[in-house]
Amino acid sequence: MTALAPLVRTGAAIVETAKARYTTKSYDASRRIPKADLQGVRDLLRFSPSSTNAQPWHFILAGTPEGKERVAKSTAGGFGFNRSKVIDASHVVVFAARTSIEEDYLQHILDVEDADGRFVADPAALREQMHGARSMFVNMHKEAGDLDAWSQAQTYLNKFMLGVAALGIDATPMEGVDLDLLDEEFGLHEKGFRALVVVSLGYRAEDDFNAALPKSRLPETEVITEI
Repeated sequence: MTALAPLVRTGAAIVETAKARYTTKSYDASRRIPKADLQGVRDLLRFSPSSTNAQPWHFILAGTPEGKERVAKSTAGGFGFNRSKVIDASHVVVFAARTSIEEDYLQHILDVEDADGRFVADPAALREQMHGARSMFVNMHKEAGDLDAWSQAQTYLNKFMLGVAALGIDATPMEGVDLDLLDEEFGLHEKGFRALVVVSLGYRAEDDFNAALPKSRLPETEVITEI
């Protein structure tokens, strides 16, 4: 029995929602998202999963007329058809990905994880291990010149990860694989594709150490700007 089992009941509902949803073209400007649901939106943004917990993002949550008007500036010119979707909506979220990940930011994440109790067993050694692993992947993408694309991919990957979690399924996104080999193995280049990440799906083992550790994320005020 997985620790996510209580969520299975909502998993089927999420699948049905995925089947039934559509992209809204017109909003009821008189309706506002309730406070409790809005906090749920903030939590979904903040607790989104990311590779090595790098959290390479920031979110602008616009809910005031002034805030939405600022976002609506982006619909000027040839995008005027989207203006009403911004102005009439209850809230609008601007997703932003980091363009650089430097040492001070990596140390900041370590400090937050430490404060949240991620390294209780052996703080010094576990901090060093986590920092080494996270730095390895960040530096790998810096050297490859695709750090921007990597950050953007993290922002979108969270949808799948959250969805399978709601189904009671455990998952592990992995970049520690040879993507070029996967391209060759499955003839992806010839088909016009490029491998990005591998995600394992299944159910956690009883001795999975990470399942027993507290979750750690940057503070809400740091990752979400409300206007």
